[in-house]
Amino acid sequence: MRCTLADDVILSDDDLQHELRSLPEWEVRDGWLRRTFNSPGWPHTLMLVNTIGYIAEAAYHHPDLSVGYAQVTDKLQTYRVKAITTHDTTLARKINEVVLWKPEPDLPLTGFPKRWVH
Repeated sequence: MRCTLADDVILSDDDLQHELRSLPEWEVRDGWLRRTFNSPGWPHTLMLVNTIGYIAEAAYHHPDLSVGYAQVTDKLQTYRVKAITTHDTTLARKINEVVLWKPEPDLPLTGFPKRWVH
């Protein structure tokens, strides 16, 4: 299925403020929806980049990523309309859900013993 301009719902400033309430640590800056994730170190940073890339490719909506030793900045904007749309907020929500996941205390999985992606 191909997206067209008609499929893009550009969010107003009020809509964006509403969306940001349910997207902790995301912000709007310079026309982009963005968040910086911190990781325990380089190997986790690479896994984080690959995870974001996998989710974005599955969604067929691609972010700009800036990568450092222990951090990844994810910038979302719908290129064809040069604005933040519902595509961006939906992808941000899915990225948060997947990359911030940790086992619940009542699960048999213990999770990574040090500080995880945040």
